[in-house]
Amino acid sequence: MGNGINKVLPDLYLGNIKDARDKEQLARNNITHILSIHDTAAPILQEMTYLCIPAADSPTQNLLAGVSRSVTLVVAYVMTVTTLGWQEALAAVKVARPCASPNVGFQNQLQEFETSQLQQFREWLKEEYKENPFNDEEDIRNLLTQIPSSSAPEDQDFEYN
Repeated sequence: MGNGINKVLPDLYLGNIKDARDKEQLARNNITHILSIHDTAAPILQEMTYLCIPAADSPTQNLLAGVSRSVTLVVAYVMTVTTLGWQEALAAVKVARPCASPNVGFQNQLQEFETSQLQQFREWLKEEYKENPFNDEEDIRNLLTQIPSSSAPEDQDFEYN
């Protein structure tokens, strides 16, 4: 139905609105929970558990394609549960989902998150949940090893002000 969901971490997938409605694909990947963030976010499939956050955006944005807003949220999550900054986290997500392309505004927000709030969220997460039972850092670093050396994050030009 959609472009296909992409596995970022063992229990974290990224897709578009059509993928979120594709029962076969969701079942095949053992997906039981969906985070839906767009202007008409609402539960669609009865057998899924949803967190729906209504969020409007510019009418020119391709909101439901799973390339900008959802990628930004996944990058912020990866930053929080690992030691990576926004550029490395985005590079890793792009390995898993090559069409990942947060708009300039979202890139600026990721940069701002990294400089002003990230450390606080990391500390809160560690305080609240103690040790992380997952291997997120290792899994994300494995994704980064799949980037050809000529396009490593430090060699890439990201659009931001």
